[in-house]
Order: sequence, then structure tokens, then C-alpha cells
Amino acid sequence: MTRATTVRAVLAAVVLLVSLFVTLTMSPRLGLDLQGGTRLVLQAKDSPTAKADRESTDRTVEVLRQRIDALGVAEPTVTRSGEDRVLIELPDVTDPREAAEVLGRTAQLTFHPVIGVPDDAAPDPKPEPDPKPKPESESEELVLPDESGGRLRLGAPDLSGAGVKDARAEFDGQRGAGWSVSLDFRDDASRDWTRLTGEAACHPPQDERRRVAIVLDEKVISSPQVSPSVTCGAGLPSGTTQITGSFSADEAKNLALLIKGGALPVPVEVVEQRTVGPTLGAEAISASARAAVIGAGLTALFITFVYRLFGGLAALALAGYTLISYAALVALGVTLTLPGLAGFVLAIGMAVDANVLAFERAREEYASRSGRTSRPLRSALAAGFRNARTAVVDSNVTTLLAAGLLFGLGSGPVKGFGVTLAIGVLVSMFSALVIARALTELAAGSRFVTDFPGVNGIGLRGRVRTYLTRQAPQLFRRYRRWLGVSTVVVALAVLGVTLRGLNLGVEFTGGRLMEYTTSRPVGIDTARTALADAGFADAEVTTAGERELSVRTGDTGDRTEAAIRDALSAEGGAATKVRDDLIGPSLGDELRRHALIALGIAVGAQLLYLAVRFRWSFAVASVTAMVHDVVILVGVFAWLGRPVDGIFLAALLTVIGYSVNDSVVVFDRVRELWARRPGSPLLPAARAAVLQTVPRTVNTGMGALFILTALAVLGGDSLRDFALALLIGICVGTYSSVFTAVPVALEMESRRKDGGRTGQGQRQRPKAGRGRPADNGARV
Repeated sequence: MTRATTVRAVLAAVVLLVSLFVTLTMSPRLGLDLQGGTRLVLQAKDSPTAKADRESTDRTVEVLRQRIDALGVAEPTVTRSGEDRVLIELPDVTDPREAAEVLGRTAQLTFHPVIGVPDDAAPDPKPEPDPKPKPESESEELVLPDESGGRLRLGAPDLSGAGVKDARAEFDGQRGAGWSVSLDFRDDASRDWTRLTGEAACHPPQDERRRVAIVLDEKVISSPQVSPSVTCGAGLPSGTTQITGSFSADEAKNLALLIKGGALPVPVEVVEQRTVGPTLGAEAISASARAAVIGAGLTALFITFVYRLFGGLAALALAGYTLISYAALVALGVTLTLPGLAGFVLAIGMAVDANVLAFERAREEYASRSGRTSRPLRSALAAGFRNARTAVVDSNVTTLLAAGLLFGLGSGPVKGFGVTLAIGVLVSMFSALVIARALTELAAGSRFVTDFPGVNGIGLRGRVRTYLTRQAPQLFRRYRRWLGVSTVVVALAVLGVTLRGLNLGVEFTGGRLMEYTTSRPVGIDTARTALADAGFADAEVTTAGERELSVRTGDTGDRTEAAIRDALSAEGGAATKVRDDLIGPSLGDELRRHALIALGIAVGAQLLYLAVRFRWSFAVASVTAMVHDVVILVGVFAWLGRPVDGIFLAALLTVIGYSVNDSVVVFDRVRELWARRPGSPLLPAARAAVLQTVPRTVNTGMGALFILTALAVLGGDSLRDFALALLIGICVGTYSSVFTAVPVALEMESRRKDGGRTGQGQRQRPKAGRGRPADNGARV
């Protein structure tokens, strides 16, 4: 055993032991879409007295945190998002109406003197002189209805809610006064309160001007008379007061909460609200676990069948990959969302890619070294991992670019998918280049494994490779025909988008999407009629089963959900809400804009990276194939009428990474073969590269297809569209990496004035001053 093998084995053992310890001692942090709860995004707005900037939003976060703590929600999350948004996560809160009302109110509490009633309301009693006239600057009047509906003229506020030290709800059962809110004032505010009540006491009993109005958000919540026992100018000396009224227990507690929490520095508006019931999250976890076990098991069996013993060792390394990835997610405190869970499962299948690349290269090296060295297996294995390293790194970097865009420009759970995908890519390289390599090198030291190629799997050529070698197809003799086929398919996809349009989700259009289960079956026509009678004639109703209904409407009012649930309950018995997504129109426009920006950056970033790593024509060909895949995937979803939402965007960006991944593997081999024969035409090198990389493409695609098929069949409605998009994308991406990317590169090289000709024939003599004759533009 060499020193390098020992180091890899020790490093793998240490990482696996640490991962096992983390897995056994720490619990994952589940997102609200898995554990159930409500996610709110509040948009801070400018007010006449304050601007919604970073500083005022930070103060708003602190006030909201106090209010949420008083609500008694377990482990809430309150953070600033960007300059003027606040992200709130409330686990186990599945009816967010009350919480949204408490959080969104600015709670501007003020105490006003009552200076009479409007002239058209009732005749004023005989006026008495005001003992302390207000300055002209403070003589602003406000006319508001009191708690009984009568209108009052109010003077400028003498006291604000900032002077309140404490507020608590109390129940007076002895005197039958019911619920009230007791306020304790600070020292300065206590003197202002004494002065305010003392001035009101100068008016006779039953005079409107003997009242003090307590106003919350420009609404009179109480306007009590000052007790007759209080003399003029003396006021209430205690510095305390009670807000009385016809309060219920919840109303009194919420009022005390708002006053004690303080006023928000700026008004806020709910622009996004997502609610998931706990049963939906539990079902998603269970379904994803079943899909992961079945998909990973099929992948392990397949790779063992293809690569025999070394394939079994790679499957063992795949189990190590799963353990390390999970431990990394837990240790880093990553919130595991539903798309993130799907990304974790998908990455298990994609992690096979690096092992397949190395094993296929090792097979080629073994075939060329057999008979020329006494230890062909070990040297072929080392050469296979060494020669596959550049392709592994380049292909994974393109996937990391897509994951970065998902995290930077995605919203909500989609960010979790980006983080999970990035961790999966990094760990997969460690799993293949360290764990799998250490295991296979240890096995290669055995004489039994070395002497029997049918056991180790590397000594076998493989059925796909054997078939291609025997048939020797003359690919790309008429490569423009393949470009024509791709053009026709893209045109059909564009036609689908033009004729049928895209079924944009609420993330991109704004609106509200609710899902319910009913106790008895409800027909879709019956549900539509019930909603139309309730005032939601424009609501879109779909069904996923006899007792599962999905309702989408553009009405985002506070009472919308309750009214829709009542209408469905009247027809289907008890209606249980399992999901509720609300997106404001402004946020919908922003998310749609971010989606287009993400796609644009994806194209530009991949083009720039590939242009640096390869020649420019290869970069353009890879990006052309990527755009080809994106257009076809979007077109298929348009023809099928499937929703295009944030989850679809995550799948689309993943397809971009996968498509470029496949193209990188092909062009990495083209670069290698073309560099061996400087100045030669590109066509022979391209044909040979495709035939040599097809086994890798097929074997890697099969690993991903097993996982995705399991997700599509077992993953439930939440993951079905995600898996479908990736299935389509991987199939189209596998095709385009060969029959779109390579023909585009051949076409571009044929048009170069200084480049090699694509066909068989005599070489073109390089022009003077355009570089060395041996320079074909390949870059290492």
C-alpha cells in the first residue's frame, strides 16, 4: 500500500467517523414546508416621518421579535432580508391571520384631549374657558368616531405610546367589568398623564370634554370620563390607567401586546405568506425517504453490475457520501426545505458521475497497458483517476455556478435547494477522489482481484464500449442534419410557448394558492359553483384526488382564505388547509425579474468559464446546447400545461448545470485527442471523443434516472413536477451534448479562416503570423 493510499484511507476514515458522530448527536433543522408552519415576508414602507431604510428596518425587526415572543411561538425566526424586508418564520402556526394582523399593525398609540363634538353631530354644551390654551401650532384637530360610534373632536396628542412602561391584560370578575388593559407610565409620561386628566377634570361631569380619548392607529379604542372625584388641575396622581371597553380575552391580550411591543418605526405590508400543514410536511419526508432508498438501491445495483467489485466499492463510497452530506447539512445549520430534500436525494444519483468517469478512463488505460506491465490494474486505476480529474472538476464547477444562482436569486425554499446542491457537489468529489479511490486501490493490491478481470470490473471493456467499437459508426458525416433536427424541436417548443403560453405560478404572477383536503369527495364543478356563489367567480380550481382541491385566486385579502374554506366545507364537510401561498403583485414582478436575471447570468457565467477552460468555439457550442435544453424543457411544460414556479426554476437551473456537465466531459476528451495530432481536422477527434465518452454518459444518466423516477413515482405531488422537469432535462441534455454541441463546434471550426478543416482531406496551411503550426487552440 502506497503512502498516498494510506493518507486517503486515514482521511476518509476520520471524515466518516466525524460525520457519524454529528449524525448521532445533532438533529436537522427542518424548514417550514417540512415541519409545518407559516413564513411571512414583510415589506417596510416609507411614512411621512420615517424612511424605510436598513436602520429603520433593523428597529422594526426588534419590535416584531418582541411581539412574536409575546405570542408564545416556539423557535421563531425574525431576520432582515435585504434593505427593507423582514423574514419571519413561525413553526406550527397554520392559521396566520391573527399573527399577521398583530405583526403588521404599526400600533401608533396616542392620548388626546376631547374638545367637543362636531357641529353636525350634537349641540355643544355651554363652553367653558380652557384653563391652559394650546399654542397655535398644537391646535390641530382630529374627528374620529368613539367606541360607540359617536363622533368626537380631538385635540393634538399630549402623550404617545412611547411613554408606556408596561401593558397587561387583566380580568375583573368581582365588579363584572370584564377584560381591561392596565398601563404603567414612565416618569415623564406619568406627569403628562396627570396634566391631561387634570385639564379634562375642569369640565363638568357628562361633558364630552371631560373625556380622554385613547387612539390606536387612528381608531378610538376607549374614551373614558375622568372620575368626578378628580378635581380641576389635580389629575390622576397614580401615573397608571386602565383602558376599558367591550374586550374579549384575545382582544385585551393582543392590545396589551401591541402597546407593550412598541410602535413600528415604519409601516409594513405582507408581500409573501406561505403556510404548510404538518401532515403535508410529514408526507413529503416519508415519500422522499422511500424514493431515496429505492433510487439509491437501484443505482448501487446498477453500478455494481457494470463495474463488478469496484462498482460495489463505489456504492459503498456512495453510502459514505450520503452520511457526509447529511452531517454537513446538520453541522452547518442548513435549513432543510422540501426542494432541498429533493436536491439531497438527486445528488445521490449525480454523485456516481465522478466514479464513472474515473472507472471508464481506467478501463481504457487497462486495455492499453495489459501485457506491457506486471501490474496493469493498479497503474491503470491510478491513471484513470488522474486523467479524469480535470473533467470531474470542470463539470462540477458548472453545477456549482447553477447552485450559486439558486441561492443568490432564488426565494424561500429554493435557496435551500441551492445550498444542498452545492454541498452535494463538493462532497461527491471527496467521495469519488478520496473514499472510492482509497477503497479501490486497497482492493487492487489483492492478487485475486488483479488476476480476474471479471471480478474487478476494470479489466472488462463493457457492453456499450464493445458494441461501439465493433460497429464503429461514422458519426457527424452530415452533422448539419443533426443541427436541423435540433432546430425543428426547438421550433416546436417555441410554438408551444406561443400558442399555449406558460402556466406561471403565484410566485411570478402574484395571488394566492390554497390546497385543502375535505372529509367527503367534492366534484370540481361543484367546488367552482360554491366558490362563485361566495364571490370568487374568477378562482381556478383543480383537483389531485377525490378529496384534494387546489384553489388559486388573485384576491389576497385577509378574509379570502376563511371565506374559501367555508364555501368548500359547505359542500365537502370539514375542509382542512394543507397549504397556503400568498404572493403580493410587487413581489411577483420581482421574482419574475430575478428568474430572467438568473437565466441570463447562468448563460453568461457558463460561457465565460468554458471560454477560459476551453477554446471559444467549444464554449459557444456548449452554451448553445444548454439554451437548446432550456427552450425544449420550457416548451414541453407549456404543451403539458404544468406550472412554471420557483420549484421549476430550481429544476431548470439544475438542468443547465447538468447539460454543461455533459458537454464538458465530451469536449474535455476532444481537447485531449485533438492535442495529440496538432493541425489535424477536428472531425476525427470529435467522433472518437464521442464514442469514448458515450459509456460514461449512459452510465451516469442511468444513475440519475433511477433516483428521479423514484421521486416522480413516490415523491408525491410536491415533487412530481420537479422530478418530471429533471427527467426531461437530463434526457434532452444527454442528446444535445452529442448531437447539438459537437455539430455546432464542427460548424464553427469549419468557418474559421485559420482553423483545421472538419472533413477528411488535406490540412490547411496556417497563415503567417497567426501562431505556431502545432497550435490548434487547445488549452490545458
